[in-house]
Amino acid sequence: MVSKKIAVLPGDGIGPEVCRQAVKVLEAVATRFGHRFEMQSYPMGACAIDATGNPLPDETLDACRAADAVLLGAIGDPKYDNDPSAKVRPEQGLLRLRKELGLFANIRPITAYDILLPHSPLKQDRIQGTDMVIFRELTGGIYFGAKGRTDDGEGAYDHCVYSRHEIRRIAHMAFQSAAGRRQRLTLVDKANVLETSRLWREEVREMAHQYPEVTVDYLLVDNAAMQMILNPKQFDVILTENMFGDIISDEASVIAGSMGLLPSASVGAEVALFEPIHGSYPQAKGKGIANPIATILSAAMLLEHLELNEEAALVREAVDEALNNGVLTKELNTTAPYTTEEVGNYIAFWIADSSEKQWNKNNVEIGLSTII
Repeated sequence: MVSKKIAVLPGDGIGPEVCRQAVKVLEAVATRFGHRFEMQSYPMGACAIDATGNPLPDETLDACRAADAVLLGAIGDPKYDNDPSAKVRPEQGLLRLRKELGLFANIRPITAYDILLPHSPLKQDRIQGTDMVIFRELTGGIYFGAKGRTDDGEGAYDHCVYSRHEIRRIAHMAFQSAAGRRQRLTLVDKANVLETSRLWREEVREMAHQYPEVTVDYLLVDNAAMQMILNPKQFDVILTENMFGDIISDEASVIAGSMGLLPSASVGAEVALFEPIHGSYPQAKGKGIANPIATILSAAMLLEHLELNEEAALVREAVDEALNNGVLTKELNTTAPYTTEEVGNYIAFWIADSSEKQWNKNNVEIGLSTII
């Protein structure tokens, strides 16, 4: 039996709804394999500001430090998004959490599922077969550099700073991933203009000698953005800095046909955090239409991080069953949609009881929802 402590940060908007389904799936995994997952929820984001005035209360941070892994829903609220003068914002909690936990690498797998190709706005023949992983540096660069306004109030600045150490530690992770995949790594930078990008390129070129089996390409970020649309299946592993990774990974999310399908991991030296790439989508809060699959796949990445690979594979298998059988929320199944909870129920049921796989399939085919 494996015993692990998981801190759950449901967050804002649809975060609590999708987190409930991921927790349900983890409970099904624990039952199936005889594990013990101690899961407790803590506030972070707008809900934490409303309750305490702090987007990351000390109790939440302490719980995350003490956990084996952290599962996050989503943060953000229109009352802060629409108020540029707000001094305390939900995003500050997430940035601080990344820094405090040392979560320097954001890992985003991007997969084009054949059955969902029609849902992407891109041409099917260009995106079919896309299977990439984006490694985004998460605790350095322009987001964490010195920032402010000039003394006369007429200008503003945001400094971008990177050290060789910051580049090396995530580059090693990206190279190791590429070595175990299709052995191709692409560094995305702006080395024709930015000194920080030239340092990135210098370090990656030096490190490439340690991974002779990996072919390394170098793409300027503007060209990379274009190639992501023209021919995304050329990419295997993408490595990039913080802001470029933020932009490129969201662009890549269009390939899958829905941001509700894409998980992510934020990894450091010790505790790792797992979350869907989508936002808090406050317009959908409480309506049962939010797609929980990205959060459930984030839970699968969490299981992998805990070295529970068989369990993670079973979660992905259950998600594939849901996709293939059309057990999807309204954004991906407009004719006979399932609710957020029904999708979570189906996936959890499939994991918990293999003997009922055929029964579930038949019920889905005749349009009946599965019930746990």
